[in-house]
Parts: sequence; structure tokens; C-alpha cells
Amino acid sequence: MLTSALVAVALLAVMGCGGGQEGGAESGFERGAEGGSDARPARPDSTERVGGRPAPKRTAVRRAKCPAGLAGCRAASGRIIFVERVDPDGDGDAHFVLASKDGVTAPGITVIDVRRDLRPRPLPGPGDRLSAAGPVRSGSYGQHQIEAVEVFAARR
Repeated sequence: MLTSALVAVALLAVMGCGGGQEGGAESGFERGAEGGSDARPARPDSTERVGGRPAPKRTAVRRAKCPAGLAGCRAASGRIIFVERVDPDGDGDAHFVLASKDGVTAPGITVIDVRRDLRPRPLPGPGDRLSAAGPVRSGSYGQHQIEAVEVFAARR
């Protein structure tokens, strides 16, 4: 079970990352009033450097889909920002907090509950990508979360 403190930390971590959006899109900010020679492109090309290092390559993940007829089903994909690998109630499920434009739990955040038999092996971690689909239910702290019926993961 995710504690409200962990969700709050995850929310703060994502909000503190600035104006970037899921998928690596830039905010379109240009330096300089006229956008002259100081202007920067709205989207980096593959050779642009970030913080003195090459920009990280985006990892594609297969998009999970809701099965036909499953009431209240939602699908979400995003970069993992937190993993609860050991569930305190002992049923073996894992919880993932995603930075996700789908925003099921909160704007920019989606929590995924993955039961034991669907856990990806090896279990992905922060920075990896995850896609899941399933009914949206209330978690133990009242948060909306996807209870996965289909899950795909991709390592960075």
C-alpha cells in the first residue's frame, strides 16, 4: 500500500522537475527577447546535450490496452518515479508511481497496482517506462489508481 507521504513526495518530485512534459517535449521557451541567434529549438535533436551529457534516449514501451467490456478501465503509460517492491500487506503486488500525461491519480501522476502474477520480471525501477491498463479503483488512502490487468515495461 502506498502511503500518502510517498505519493506527496512523488508529486513534489515531478512538480519540481520543471515544465517538461511526458515524452520529452520541451516547453518551447526561447532565450532572448527577439529570439535571435540566442534562440534555442523547441525540441532537442538527438545530438543536443543536457547538463554536459548527451540527452537521454527515449525508451519505447508497448501501450497496454483495456479489454473490451471492462467497466471503468483506463490505460496509462509513463516514466517510473517510484516503486514499492515489497507490499506491506504481503499479497505480493507491486505499486508504481508514474510521471504520466494520463494523470489518473493527479495531474501528471498515475499510480499502478500490479498483482503478483502480472509483475514484470525483473521488476523495473525508477527511470524505466511502464504501461498498464485496468479498472480505476480507490487505493487504501483514497487515491485513484489503476489495478492492472495488462502490463508492459521497458528498461531505459
